[in-house]
Amino acid sequence: MKGTLVNAAAVILGSFIGLMLKKGIRESWQDGINKALGAAVIVIGINGVIANMFAYSEGRLSSSGELLLVASLVIGTLFGEVLSIDGALARLSSRIEKRFSAGGFAAGFMNASVLFCVGAMAIVGSLNDGLTGDATTLYVKSALDFTSAVIMSSAMGIGVLFSFIPVLVYQGAISLFASGLQGLLAGELLDQVCTVGYTLILCIGMNFFLKEKIKTANMLPGVLIPVIYHFVSLPFK
Repeated sequence: MKGTLVNAAAVILGSFIGLMLKKGIRESWQDGINKALGAAVIVIGINGVIANMFAYSEGRLSSSGELLLVASLVIGTLFGEVLSIDGALARLSSRIEKRFSAGGFAAGFMNASVLFCVGAMAIVGSLNDGLTGDATTLYVKSALDFTSAVIMSSAMGIGVLFSFIPVLVYQGAISLFASGLQGLLAGELLDQVCTVGYTLILCIGMNFFLKEKIKTANMLPGVLIPVIYHFVSLPFK
């Protein structure tokens, strides 16, 4: 899982650089930077949804999985609301903020964690790293995450730095159990999971502009709905 270790290190290094740059950024510039970051995250989300939901063949653009996407978001959010994931994260973050005087920890940690962990590169790259030792995809992802970490930590603070933990756990687990996951996390199911994930990224980008924030943490269970649907529907295929 050397690719995952490099990826986590890239997030840490990028975050430290961003935190140092933050000290030289005037408060009057922060709003503009946050909106620019939000716009970039929205574009990433839209691009990911289009890439995984749409296909071009025989001169025609077609889409699939719309109903599953709606069901995943609604059912997943319902479970998230019942479990109050957002509230639990807010309480944990509040303790951290009080202990280390790290204001805004929750937003930075949550937004960066979803951005770095969601997507085909994280899954496919970790599978390749675990099965063949080829970490090329994760090295490319590390470069992208490094740049994102610099920008996000300069705008959102130290919470972005701690997003290296879910990156390490999530991608590391996929690499360690790659032989069992290879047949599952591929093809149509991979596209469906990534479509839901990139929709969450789109919501994160929208939060930079909205006064009433979308509770993206409560939407996280939606990523599991395509997996559940896949196993439930297997006997009928």
